[in-house]
Amino acid sequence: MSRNKYPEETEQKILDAALKLFTEKGYEQTTILDIVGEMGSLTRGAFYHHFKSKEEVFFALTDRLFNDVEPFEKIKKHTNLNGLDKLKLVLQIINESEEYAELQLQIIPLIESSPTAFKVYMEKQRTFLASKYAELIEEGINDGSIKAKYPKLTAELFLLICNVWMMPAIYPQANEEEAWERFNMAKDMVDFLGLPVLDKKLASHVAITEQGLVVEVNKR
Repeated sequence: MSRNKYPEETEQKILDAALKLFTEKGYEQTTILDIVGEMGSLTRGAFYHHFKSKEEVFFALTDRLFNDVEPFEKIKKHTNLNGLDKLKLVLQIINESEEYAELQLQIIPLIESSPTAFKVYMEKQRTFLASKYAELIEEGINDGSIKAKYPKLTAELFLLICNVWMMPAIYPQANEEEAWERFNMAKDMVDFLGLPVLDKKLASHVAITEQGLVVEVNKR
């Protein structure tokens, strides 16, 4: 049996195939056999050589799309912005990627059905995003645009409020009115933390879907 001389290339092809299928069919409706079939010459054995599960493919794909968006790199050139405005810009850049936004919605049923997936999701929030947000919060504290006292803790609470407490899979929302109440309360909480990022501009781009509150990227 010949060895694969280009394992990274094969991994990227698997991710490309998965992205196409997840976008067209949805994560839950896509099987590993579908991904293998989409690639034509790939075998199940070759798939499992690179990925242990469909969940692993999903999170590798979200990592790749996030790295493609590069929100924290893109804001470095905006030296005229204060810390708060940079944080708002990061949120905007992230939501402008339609593919990334679509996969973020598909995380909801995934973590609802898989404790392992939820653990991975929370670990990414805690280790990567929280540290990046904390850097911007500290910058905002230093320039006076953010009134928070504890950058790291504020970043962690912000992510818990916006990416966990507002997630319908964890805290179901009975109707549109309750969803908006949750958004407004989240705004009050982050304002209290000294981090007024959920402002009227963001609210004007928020829509109610079956997945809960989402940002409509096509309005930006």
